[in-house]
Amino acid sequence: MTNQPIPTFAIMGHPNAGKSSVVATLTENDRIEIDQRAGTTTRSDHYPVVIDGETIIEFIDTPGFQNPSAILEWFQTHHHERDLAGAFIAAHRQERNFAHDCALLEPVAAGAGIIFVVDGSKRIKEKDRTEMELLRLTGRPRMVILNNLSNNDRYISAWQDALSKCFNSVRAFNAHRATYDERIKLLNALKSIDQRWEARLAATIEAFQRDWERRIDLTVTTIIELLLAALAFRVTRVVRVSDLRGGKRDREAIQQEIRNAFQDGLREVEIKAQHEIRAHFRHHFWHLPPDSLLQKDLFSDEVGQALGLKRTQIVVAGMAAGATAGVGVDLSLGLATLGAAALVGATTGGLIGAFGGAALAKFDIQRTLGVERFSLGPVTNPQFAFILLDRILLYSARAMNWSHGRKAADEQARNKVADKAVAKKRGFTEELTSQQHQLLAKYFAAARKGQRVDKYEDDCRQILANLLRGLSLSEIDSRTDL
Repeated sequence: MTNQPIPTFAIMGHPNAGKSSVVATLTENDRIEIDQRAGTTTRSDHYPVVIDGETIIEFIDTPGFQNPSAILEWFQTHHHERDLAGAFIAAHRQERNFAHDCALLEPVAAGAGIIFVVDGSKRIKEKDRTEMELLRLTGRPRMVILNNLSNNDRYISAWQDALSKCFNSVRAFNAHRATYDERIKLLNALKSIDQRWEARLAATIEAFQRDWERRIDLTVTTIIELLLAALAFRVTRVVRVSDLRGGKRDREAIQQEIRNAFQDGLREVEIKAQHEIRAHFRHHFWHLPPDSLLQKDLFSDEVGQALGLKRTQIVVAGMAAGATAGVGVDLSLGLATLGAAALVGATTGGLIGAFGGAALAKFDIQRTLGVERFSLGPVTNPQFAFILLDRILLYSARAMNWSHGRKAADEQARNKVADKAVAKKRGFTEELTSQQHQLLAKYFAAARKGQRVDKYEDDCRQILANLLRGLSLSEIDSRTDL
């Protein structure tokens, strides 16, 4: 794309049609000011999309129309002008009343394509028809975005009929809910409004897709590092026996202190991973509803009941991990006991996995040379790793699909999917195959024991990458708001 002109599009429309939200979503820039007051945008602001140091596309947020009737009248009386937008600017540049209108038309005069944004939830007015016609007269390639700002779709057909007469393409696109996949579809549609742009926009889309795959790979790495850090986490405290004046009571207090430190440490590891994932998907502002599952404490009953595997699934996965551990014991004892040890390992793993309420980790207390060494960790409960994985996938789903043009205070934009999409269990790992459960369980077991995990890591990375790619192809999951 280095030797090709950068595709540039002016986002146009009358005030509060959602132009700034569209720009924020298409550029993944949640720092763009989005205000509900009329006439907020008073100049044309340029927002390039930069990938690997190269600008691949640029969107221009323009002021809303202020005098569309006067512009249209001037266009009609000067129809002989080859460049109506440029001629209008030249004629009215010094007139204060047309300052916004000249700023709006400048990108068009410079050769930008037009993306006209309308709120399809409202009835068409004469002013809308005026804006459509004057944009048609510019002769520039143009697309309309029907950006419904509410759930009212009774006027959509009327809008589509009217718009199709003046524009090369009409697309429904909700800037508050648009996912990555929908953004790519919109860019593909832009290719159709002018055949001369096809090659440039195709290269732009390829750059977006490569960058998205890179982000998925970064997210997989973040998740892997989270799991390895959490499963190997340990808290240790050494206390002199002479300081344990309260005997049992002091020991219980120390153990409770270590339990709290253990849980806090695991929470911090999760929070670090969440911050990294937000950065991968360019979120600077973040909002979760108070009832979101992602707002609940990691160790709450609600999270434990909603995420992770079903009991039967964890038994099978636990048996697989236990059998793997058993083989390791056999090799140290000799081939004669191979079958028996494998059976013991599988049974133990299955029994641990069958009890969702089992302790998170085991305490180890050792006394040597006048000191007691209290140690908690690593995690021994096989369900925990699946719960933690589901939580970070849930967080990733929101980061990947939460539109940058969607503001926390905009309750109309809340994307609640039908109740039928929400079940008691809301984890992603539940949907994996039994073979994938077993592979993950073996990976988790090896990480807990400090054994080599590289023989499982490539397969686990592929499982995670496929899960994340699936999240890019649908609406934001209702589970992220619960």
